[in-house]
Amino acid sequence: MGPALNERTRRLWAASEARAIGYGGIAVVERATGISRSTIERGLEELEADEVPLGPERIRRPGGGRKRAVDKDPGIRTDLDALVEPTASGTPDAPLRWTSKSVRRLADELNAMGHEVSYRVVMELLHEEGYSLQANRKTREGRAHPDRDAQFHYLNESVRTHQARGDPVISVDTKKKELVGDFKNPGREWRPKGEPEPVRVHDFIIPDQGKAIPYGVYDLTRNEGWVSVGIDHDTGSFAVHTIERWWEVMGRSAYPEATSLLVSADCGGSNGSRLRLWKWELQQLANRSGLSITVGHLPPGTSKWNKIEHRLFSYIAMNWRGKPLTSLVAIVSLIAATTSRKGLHVRSEIDHGSYPAGIKISKAQIALLNLERHRFHGDWNYTIRPSTHEPSP
Repeated sequence: MGPALNERTRRLWAASEARAIGYGGIAVVERATGISRSTIERGLEELEADEVPLGPERIRRPGGGRKRAVDKDPGIRTDLDALVEPTASGTPDAPLRWTSKSVRRLADELNAMGHEVSYRVVMELLHEEGYSLQANRKTREGRAHPDRDAQFHYLNESVRTHQARGDPVISVDTKKKELVGDFKNPGREWRPKGEPEPVRVHDFIIPDQGKAIPYGVYDLTRNEGWVSVGIDHDTGSFAVHTIERWWEVMGRSAYPEATSLLVSADCGGSNGSRLRLWKWELQQLANRSGLSITVGHLPPGTSKWNKIEHRLFSYIAMNWRGKPLTSLVAIVSLIAATTSRKGLHVRSEIDHGSYPAGIKISKAQIALLNLERHRFHGDWNYTIRPSTHEPSP
């Protein structure tokens, strides 16, 4: 019957057997069952007291059993909270601030402070206090500009106006730079079981192969993309040269009657609103193409709203997930093979051009630009028309 009895019923059964035997019954039951004399005597006391049954769920009386560590040492909660959130407790130089706060490490720290606690108790206390294991979340965008919504409305109207005239509208940006070589690329792909593709353990740049710099142009009207993969620097010259290559290869034939081009870009990077080289190169492009180029920058802190991010770059990332980017040719091939169910078409090429960093454009050169700032936020919205005179390089 032992396996079918819990602690209380085993005690009461042993006591009832001892009482039935009579004199010497406690010793007989103790020898036969191995239940201690004190346990049998406590069972007899319960039987003689005719106590109310505690029910099948409870074995001990309320308050019975070993006391919890936090009940014996209430200071554990306070010290644990100080270790988990050192800045909240006014101790920004706490030793655990720059280490991994595992429950075992927290238990070691508490024991060093004089508490007797195991890592399991620490885990239970953390759950009771509302803590849980959490990863970082990208939500902070910085302070929102007061004209953010107004700029989006203004840019949206500009897009509609250009599309109604049959003029091209493009979104541009630089994709994340990628190491070229047999490095691990996040994601998984189907392969024979037990045969993953071997890659390098460490992501150290290979000097002979360097980095790939993909700069993209996305046509909002035709759902088409162009990506130049550079190997030098991500500068304003590289950005505008990519736009020019898109126009020569894809844009001119798609918009033979176009007289203007609308470019939607972020506020920073190689196509930043304050970058003089970006505007200087756009003037050269306007002169060579004969297009009036209107630029509308997205407000600060809103780069993830750029159309190219989720209509082109996201599909490229999905297409090459789990594939090592072993060479520039492989990168270009994977980009050009990118498609979507909505008919996305992409072309790509390697840009072997040299785009040195640190080129300065003087105020005198900026004064030569045929640039018209719009009435609404001229720092974000401006038009560069072909110039009649040739600016000096």
